[in-house]
Amino acid sequence: QVQLVESGGGLVQAGGSLRLSCAASGSFLSINAMGWYRQGPGKQRELVALITTGGRTNYRDSVKGRFTISRDNAENTVYLQMDSLGPEDTAVYYCYSQATVPVGSTYSYWGQGTQVTVSS
Repeated sequence: QVQLVESGGGLVQAGGSLRLSCAASGSFLSINAMGWYRQGPGKQRELVALITTGGRTNYRDSVKGRFTISRDNAENTVYLQMDSLGPEDTAVYYCYSQATVPVGSTYSYWGQGTQVTVSS
């Protein structure tokens, strides 16, 4: 199995920055795509950004130019640099990963979530 441990959430004023980190550990053959989703109050969970092993990225339109996703393949860690934060970014942010486990199957895994609150 794969465990995802997040860190870096918190409270920040509008216009500020935060950096989220998520490290994958456990028993797996490979970590494939990694990324971040978020769920705001009364909203459905939505994709924020994804990054492949090769570094190809995908962002939701509302965060393009403000958020940057990156990863350290050697450390199985993904980061999300969030700049120019606004109240609309307030949400619980969840780390996501696809991993190939020793039996050869690929599964999706989720972190426990970290709260990001942006005050106006």
